[in-house]
Amino acid sequence: MLQYKRILLKLSGEALAGQDGYGINIEMLERYAEEIREARELGAEIALVIGGGNIFRGVSEAASKMDRVQADYMGMLATVINAIAFQDVLERKGVFTRLQTAIKMEQMAEPFIRRRAIRHLEKGRVVIFGAGTGNPYFTTDTAAALRAIEIEADVIVKGTRVDGVYDSDPEKNPDAEFFSNISYLDVLRKNLRVMDMTAITLCRENTLPIVVMNMNEKGNFTRLLRGEKVGSLVQSETP
Repeated sequence: MLQYKRILLKLSGEALAGQDGYGINIEMLERYAEEIREARELGAEIALVIGGGNIFRGVSEAASKMDRVQADYMGMLATVINAIAFQDVLERKGVFTRLQTAIKMEQMAEPFIRRRAIRHLEKGRVVIFGAGTGNPYFTTDTAAALRAIEIEADVIVKGTRVDGVYDSDPEKNPDAEFFSNISYLDVLRKNLRVMDMTAITLCRENTLPIVVMNMNEKGNFTRLLRGEKVGSLVQSETP
């Protein structure tokens, strides 16, 4: 019996860059894809949203002088590049996938259609959502929260390179305080960088729990699904 049946996994674009700092590191792709394959074999229904920072940060200096809307569309395209790369690796591991994008690009992906996405999940396919929400001024965190609510996910899992939610960056502050459980409201009050404020508010209004965990530790994802205590849980003020 899985603790969570339908999961929206959110990964940052930087996570795909690994130690390279930019671009796509194939070893990181393979590692994450293997975690998803194992979780899928347990019977989990998995959807995926990936950021585009590993590609877009490389042109961010130029983008900082651009019109915000144009720059945001560039960021959306970066997420699609990552999504295509992830789809390729997953399918080479025998995992059936579908890529849906918020901006129409029929030669590469299906347009996002909620009922179709749910049907794919029910059939055991991993669904990858690209191009964010399709609108400027919204982050991929917000896209992840929105898609998770739309597909009626049980949880958002935010895969990071730290063990969960801290009051400051544990990679810079060894005395950072770890929160195993924290409310949406406290995340907002303390201005913790779990997800952006719009995403947290969406999750709070729809009582959608968020688990923040270290995706780089092998087996963490499947341990979480089996019910083990992994990472930090963000949930309602009165669970």
